[in-house]
Amino acid sequence: MNIILLGAPGSGKGTQSEVLCEKKSFTQLSTGDLFRNNIANKTPLGLEAQGYMNQGLYVPDDVTNKMVGDYLESNHEGLIFDGYPRTVDQAKELDLMLAKYDKVIDKVVYIDLDDSVLMSRLTGRVVCEICKRSYHVVTRKPAVEGICDFDGGKLVTRPDDQEDKIKTRLEVYNNQTAPLISFYEDKLVKIPSDGKTPQEVFELIVESLGI
Repeated sequence: MNIILLGAPGSGKGTQSEVLCEKKSFTQLSTGDLFRNNIANKTPLGLEAQGYMNQGLYVPDDVTNKMVGDYLESNHEGLIFDGYPRTVDQAKELDLMLAKYDKVIDKVVYIDLDDSVLMSRLTGRVVCEICKRSYHVVTRKPAVEGICDFDGGKLVTRPDDQEDKIKTRLEVYNNQTAPLISFYEDKLVKIPSDGKTPQEVFELIVESLGI
């Protein structure tokens, strides 16, 4: 089974992806990880992506799609797509890439959360410098303040988790990514997460996927 986790920044996609990988043997495909790996290995695609990122520009779809396509050559089953696709055009390309291996997106999990809750989550979020796991200064504290429970890494605030930048990210999401809700209508599983703990959201996802 291949699934997409869909939701606004701060909706908990990363947290749910971690737990699904740990407990249900999925593999996360994150474009952020693909970018970092390609840049670290100085691949042609990595160098091209870095050029855009150094200018503060979005990496074009064709570069991102090629990285995903390269990854799918060796792994195209049991995947969680987190942060990709971001647009309908990317979604159409993903369908074509998976079809090469007789694979499809089986389900799209849409984690639905009110914008006011998203803002509160993001302004209080801290992430591990090493493994990128997320915590919250109020609702999801680590055992030791400022230290990741898993690898002892330092917890920091992401540069894009400032209030003005969060508003911009939510606007970009609503304009570019929210249309995927309609595109994947026949595969969509809506998970209302207002007032629910991460564990409760996880249980709803597992139940809805039948896994």
